[in-house]
Amino acid sequence: MRRFVAITAVLGSVLVIALSACGETPAGHVVTTPSATPDTRTGARLADVEAVNERVDRLSIQSPALGREGSVWVLKPPGWREGSTGWPVLYLLHGCCVSRGDAWLVYGDAERITAGLRAVVVVPEGGAMSWYSDWLNGPAWETFHMTEVRRIVESRYGVGGRRAIAGLSMGGLGALAYAARHPGVFQAAASFSGVIDTGYDPGGLEGLMRSYGVDPGDVWGRAADRPDVWRAHNPADLVKRLKGVRVYLSCGNGEPGPFDTPGGPADTGERAILERNRRFAAAARAAGVPVTTDFYGPGTHDWPYWSRELAKALPTLVPA
Repeated sequence: MRRFVAITAVLGSVLVIALSACGETPAGHVVTTPSATPDTRTGARLADVEAVNERVDRLSIQSPALGREGSVWVLKPPGWREGSTGWPVLYLLHGCCVSRGDAWLVYGDAERITAGLRAVVVVPEGGAMSWYSDWLNGPAWETFHMTEVRRIVESRYGVGGRRAIAGLSMGGLGALAYAARHPGVFQAAASFSGVIDTGYDPGGLEGLMRSYGVDPGDVWGRAADRPDVWRAHNPADLVKRLKGVRVYLSCGNGEPGPFDTPGGPADTGERAILERNRRFAAAARAAGVPVTTDFYGPGTHDWPYWSRELAKALPTLVPA
């Protein structure tokens, strides 16, 4: 805002400096740290930090895994102070086909839902069609999230050893796959309308990738040619590795539900995802892995259901 009195401008500058010195950053102010030392293990570095509001920071990380800067939104818990340690953390992964990495904040009401949660909440961008994997030919999303983001964000915000992860649709695959592929890292994982059995209709997933300009061969290879790579990223094939992890699944049946227009069309995509969830749940039972399920009947593939399920899953993800 333009200041017409010179002394007012000077006082404003002094206030910013004073707040920064106290560890407080006015909302919207960008703290640029281009000289930050790269992480010795990954080469990633924190490029800048923006205080979106008093609770939410947006971090830009220069990522060798992505070959560009990646964005992460961090929600600080009640009582958090710079230098405090031992905080639990909840990672939230968004679904496919969205251009906003902060979709959980913009569409999913995650800031309100987690307002009283005594845990750091991390919302990383996951790409429109990343499938939360290191591609055979392309960006290394799993490395970005599980190594670069974790090391930078957890150190900066005082995260301890308690971690949970949740995601919707493509992010549901990411949440369960990350928990299975990194044993001991997460104590809880949740999937909301998640694509958690890629062995069911792999051709449909390949068609979805192509519809967004992605060659399936670049991600996991074509299913017929690289079944080993598909299995290595398929939660249903990895379910035995989830022993000891609190697992929560939810999904609708595709029929119009309480958040849909009455008499609207059925959602065949959600109906197919429910079959994937049932197959995963059956595989979990066979492997002796307890799973909490909420297959809630009428409901489509849409944000109001995922927001509701996040609220219901929080006690499983981050127990009081």
